Amino acid sequence: MEKINFVKMHGLGNDFILIDCLKNDLPKPQEFAIHYCNRRFGIGADQLLLLYPSQIADFKMKIFNADGSEVEMCGNGIRCFAKYIWDRGLSNKDVLEVETLAGIIKPKKVGELVQVDMGKPEFHPNKIPVDVEGDSAFDLMLEVSGWHARINCVSMGNPHAVIFLDEEPKNFAVTKYGPLIENHPIFPKRTNVEFAYVKNSSEIVMRVWERGAGETLACGTGACATAVAAMVKEFTNKKVTVHLLGGDLLIEWAADGHVYMTGPAQEVFEGVVKVPQIG
Repeated sequence: MEKINFVKMHGLGNDFILIDCLKNDLPKPQEFAIHYCNRRFGIGADQLLLLYPSQIADFKMKIFNADGSEVEMCGNGIRCFAKYIWDRGLSNKDVLEVETLAGIIKPKKVGELVQVDMGKPEFHPNKIPVDVEGDSAFDLMLEVSGWHARINCVSMGNPHAVIFLDEEPKNFAVTKYGPLIENHPIFPKRTNVEFAYVKNSSEIVMRVWERGAGETLACGTGACATAVAAMVKEFTNKKVTVHLLGGDLLIEWAADGHVYMTGPAQEVFEGVVKVPQIG
């Protein structure tokens, strides 16, 4: 029975199991994620983060949802990933280059916070992906369980469907409509779903249904996608605070076309699990 060391971390309550695979690979990561992200029978987390060496960047991050599916990027996750690296002296660089399925992402130290260059948003339906004609997937009408949702699709390295509501989403039926939109056939790779309310030109209130994880307390890429959608629609300025259930993220769409996300990352505890035959 193999022993695996792990660290439990979170970014605004969006929580992760992080495993250092610089020297030893983790066998069957999909099965591990399903088993140990379970909050009743495992450690409990939204996602599993794996730290690997990289041939094209400083490090490589692999991400698995609680349902075992592998995903391209996670904004809160990469902040935790960077904090782990800095806290353990694995790099003395203030700006890291991290290889992900969404490309090379660059987290940067900003005092006690971590700022992440999330790259440029993608709006073309083929790149998100969303199965519609044209060059944009904004203002699409989607009927789910009798509700006509107006969705705005953006990729921040992973797919997002942003819905702007007329009031704060505190009492909105996220757990009803989230999975219906996530798994709608218009999204060939499923999608994350954001339910947002523009409070004013510099503040957005948001809840998120994450693909493969369900509702989470925060989503970094989701906050970026929501902010960008609001900026495109001229609801807000180019720099906004996004209020999530777990706390706040500062999102800026800068003149260079890149989206910058700044927020906290925290380590909760370290542990060891004895891994039996799983799967």
